[in-house]
Amino acid sequence: MFFSLLVVTLITAVLVSVITARAFSQPIQRILHRLIADDIASAWVRYMTFAIYVVGISGGVRIHSLERYIIPQAMPRMPGTEIHIPTKLELTPERWTLEIYRTIVESLQSIAWMLLVFFVVSLGMYVVVRVFEMRKPPSESESPPQKGE
Repeated sequence: MFFSLLVVTLITAVLVSVITARAFSQPIQRILHRLIADDIASAWVRYMTFAIYVVGISGGVRIHSLERYIIPQAMPRMPGTEIHIPTKLELTPERWTLEIYRTIVESLQSIAWMLLVFFVVSLGMYVVVRVFEMRKPPSESESPPQKGE
């Protein structure tokens, strides 16, 4: 039952990551092509897509959380008793639903943080690029017309 849960959470995290990567592929591509030279921008777009997959899957499949289903957990002792029986959590339909929901939310949350950092850095780079474009001296083709013209 644990292996089924592991596979289902992995598939869920992959699906969430694929959908999110496709949803953000055009904005990421436009931003990077605007900020970086064209030959390097396509490589960065591929890297960002890969990063979305890695962050989404690692954030959605929480191994340390799933270990509760295979490693016995210590039960709190009742006062006055000496019996200590370790037990494992059971995978009930309610827990399946909760784990799948948690996988979706954690995947989206991890990807959202990564994209937030990307967009904040991109915004800073955009401001720097615009400042350098404004300071660039006008070229001959952009020079103002002379008085005799």
